[in-house]
Amino acid sequence: MKSARPARPAKPVVGITARTVPVTLQGTDMVVSLSLQSHVDFLAAAGCTPVVLPPGPGVEQLVGGLQGLLVPGGPDVDPALYGQERHPRTRGGSPDLDRAELALIGAALEAQLPLLAICRGMQLLNVRCAGTLHQHLPEVTGSDAHRPQGAGFEFGRHVLELRAGSRIAEIFGDDTPKTACHHHQAVDRIGTGLTATARTPDGVVEAVEAVGHPFALGVQWEAGQTEDDRLHRALADAARRS
Repeated sequence: MKSARPARPAKPVVGITARTVPVTLQGTDMVVSLSLQSHVDFLAAAGCTPVVLPPGPGVEQLVGGLQGLLVPGGPDVDPALYGQERHPRTRGGSPDLDRAELALIGAALEAQLPLLAICRGMQLLNVRCAGTLHQHLPEVTGSDAHRPQGAGFEFGRHVLELRAGSRIAEIFGDDTPKTACHHHQAVDRIGTGLTATARTPDGVVEAVEAVGHPFALGVQWEAGQTEDDRLHRALADAARRS
């Protein structure tokens, strides 16, 4: 009698929170939930099964079926969530999206689930930990270097200053990338339990990490909109370990 084959290890499932946007498809206006394809491709290439999570009420209950979570960029966070009045340059976002993603991030932190939070995602991570944001960065730095003004969608390029011994320094080693930034908001007061591990030369926080968490990393730049997939591979590695 043949012995049973050992089960093949399942690929880790990594959730990507969706963005809900209006589109016109075949002449019909509709609203769709979608993800940046590069997030899907990078995670799949790293050996994960990516799943797109429409950010509705109760979505945080899905954390128990995930081995990792990616929260991507998107609209500005409601400043009422960190105790501020709305700045004239703060774009109106979605309270429902804010609530859903804050709940997801909170559940991921509590469950010690590997988490990669990108751009808006990093800002939400900071707010979830009782931090605050600069609502319009040019008033702090004196320039539009982090969101260049032009005819199209342009990136600001900055060489990072990484904190030695940090997770982000481990991921990039001696080959520090130039960030591809497109943001007018940034971390101000750093949230409880977080630490800043990368900055640009003008002092803007570009990465935060959760102290004591196996892998909870936020980056301010547009990871996923360049060919550099090292952050996604690091999330995939952490998801396999989880």
